[in-house]
Amino acid sequence: MAEIVTIRGDLELLTRTEHLFSSVREEFICAARDLNTWPRPGARQAARARLRKSGGHQIRKLLSPAALADGRDREHLSELVGKGALVRIAATALPHETIIIDRRFAILAGLNAPGGREYTVTTAPTLVGGVYALFEAAWETATDLRAFLRGEQPELDAESRTVLRALGSGATDETAARELGMSLRTYRRRVAELLDALDAGSRFQAGVRAGELGLG
Repeated sequence: MAEIVTIRGDLELLTRTEHLFSSVREEFICAARDLNTWPRPGARQAARARLRKSGGHQIRKLLSPAALADGRDREHLSELVGKGALVRIAATALPHETIIIDRRFAILAGLNAPGGREYTVTTAPTLVGGVYALFEAAWETATDLRAFLRGEQPELDAESRTVLRALGSGATDETAARELGMSLRTYRRRVAELLDALDAGSRFQAGVRAGELGLG
């Protein structure tokens, strides 16, 4: 592989990097905002299957607090920890996904786009080393998953997160309810439930609290 390769789309990424996921010898590192590292469920499952087949190695995952908003994701991460993986939660949201394999390869994800995300895969030692150093700095300031969960991270379902985004948009209740396909009464009830879940006394405080937890 060339030192730096640009790949477009999840399926092409898996096709071009299959040998990397299957060749982990010592350590697999992943830093991501949440567990949906790739939008396509099939792509995520394929990546996990190839990683499992690569044999014994250390897995470290660094995630934003938003990764814990879904109960199923919490369970999955707890299962990973039970199997020996190290999982920590960063203090703030992580904007893009990064994967580092054995300090030999790094995969950097770009923004979502209509034609699929663009990924950069590199074997350049200086670049891989720099990305690894940044990961280590974030890892050292992050909180162990179990300790973080003891801090009672609020659990929000998909609809609550949609309402949270609507609040952050500044739209009126009437507009937000219409865009979400809810009655005004239902929307306001969901807002009240969200304020309670975030222990916020106002919509402004809810926005601040969500930002602190990386849920925005």
